Amino acid sequence: MTAAPPRIRKVFVRGLELQARLGVFAHEKVGPQRIRMHIELDVVDESAAIGIGPDNLERVVDYGHLVHAARAAVAEGHVLLVETLAETVAEIALRDCRVLHARVSIEKPDAFADAESVGVTVERERAQMGVKS
Repeated sequence: MTAAPPRIRKVFVRGLELQARLGVFAHEKVGPQRIRMHIELDVVDESAAIGIGPDNLERVVDYGHLVHAARAAVAEGHVLLVETLAETVAEIALRDCRVLHARVSIEKPDAFADAESVGVTVERERAQMGVKS
């Protein structure tokens, strides 16, 4: 008999608005600017492979932890590239061995008056990060 494949769920944080010291231009270095962050993770839940699983916070990836980690990454200081910040948050998420894939988008909604926002999305997988399960 073969084992049931693990169940995968999406864990996400959408539209987290933060004040970040971010950018390469002089006007971006004088103070923080508003950013909007979106985080989406593919998470395996081994305990729910054949059913619902226990109703217990320890068995899941806590999105509150994701919000705290994103805030902490932003608070570390000035980052030149939005890509660097997104990669940092993805790497932090992948430290949890249950996270298989991380997608982090960061938008700068105030960068251009005639654009809703600009930004970047990075996607990282466990194998790409050299993280072991």
